[in-house]
Amino acid sequence: MRSGYKPYADIRIGAGATADAFIHSSLRSGAITKFNKMSRRSGRITLQTRDSNTPEPTVRAPIKKRKSEPSKKKLQPAAKKQSYEIQKCWSEDGASPCILIETPHKELEPSDPSSFKQYTFKNLFIKASPIPRLSWASSDDVWIKMLNKELKYVHDKSYLQKNPKLQPKMRAILLDWLLEVSEVYSLHRQTAYLAQDYFDRFMLTQEDISKEYLQLIGITALFVASKMEEIYPPKIAEFAYVTDGACDMWDIQQTELHLLKSLDWNLCPETPISWLKLYAQVDAQREGENFLEPQFSQEAYIQITELLDLCMMDAGSLDYSYSVLAAAAFCHFSTFDVVHKVSGLTWECVSPCVRWMSPFMDALRSEATPQLKNFPRVKSDDRHNIQTHVAYLDLLRKAQERQMDSSDCQLSPVAVGVMMTPPSSTEKPANH
Repeated sequence: MRSGYKPYADIRIGAGATADAFIHSSLRSGAITKFNKMSRRSGRITLQTRDSNTPEPTVRAPIKKRKSEPSKKKLQPAAKKQSYEIQKCWSEDGASPCILIETPHKELEPSDPSSFKQYTFKNLFIKASPIPRLSWASSDDVWIKMLNKELKYVHDKSYLQKNPKLQPKMRAILLDWLLEVSEVYSLHRQTAYLAQDYFDRFMLTQEDISKEYLQLIGITALFVASKMEEIYPPKIAEFAYVTDGACDMWDIQQTELHLLKSLDWNLCPETPISWLKLYAQVDAQREGENFLEPQFSQEAYIQITELLDLCMMDAGSLDYSYSVLAAAAFCHFSTFDVVHKVSGLTWECVSPCVRWMSPFMDALRSEATPQLKNFPRVKSDDRHNIQTHVAYLDLLRKAQERQMDSSDCQLSPVAVGVMMTPPSSTEKPANH
């Protein structure tokens, strides 16, 4: 066991499943047909067979070449995967509702365009792409692609009802351990957040999962995420090692197949970290500078990520989209005008998440300001991207206690997290 590392000892894995049965195939017996003559017709080599019952061989007519154009009967829009595009409905005076229209595949030519449904999302308000003009891609295309992923990758905390043996605290303990493992192996923040997304979406497809399997599912999600994000991911033996004998390599491999099939190989969501990095970069972007090179403050960035880490451990975070979570966290360290500029989201969309996040921010204010850590073989300009771990479980307990004690008050968008409007006279206690 490595020094300074505390294994996850609360969850153990049971015996592995039996190996898959082998598939046997049978050889088909048959007569040997001899080919004795070849002829080249129309650039195609055809083979002629000799049959002992016929005196002269018969020549088969050459097979007609199929038309290159597809048959109209096969043009079924429902068989192709649909995408979404933003309708150009921006107003000059500011943001307007975002209308996403389901569009057919480019190869299809539907006879009735009105058959495609139109979707209006009342809680998603944006303006034109906040991403500056890019030399290597269209900023509008990049923005639309990110919004499409918000619709494609669905997360929900309802899996807790489908798995009654699990409690929200178990999820928090597991994620806290995954963050600790990520810091030990110097994994990136994106890797840890991908693992969290894989775990939550996988659990949404399962029922009656026992707590003994949580550690196996969690370490497998981190194993898959590291292969997706890291240039040099740790070996599977190292992931088995950190479980202190609870999971072996065979268990992780079998669970990996199960996880990938359950997620339908959809492994590229936009995580809260990717949204936060976009917001911070757009805010710090200067004229003529490379958009791909980070220009924001590393010290300010790790403070926001610590708030996000703490919030993601609470199951209530699954009630909000990842873009809104990142915007709400950014809002606690900036003004709403800046958040609106970098995200296009309105206060009506962000304010519920900002209010929910306030107790977590209060719990962090009682702690020391996080500092950049030095990691071996990590460049100084990449240190802010490495996942770190603090006493998140203690901070989570304090934040949840503040949640229970806090009243449901409306925050002012002018001074987020500072001023709270007083309750109305009907909401005040009768003895005051």
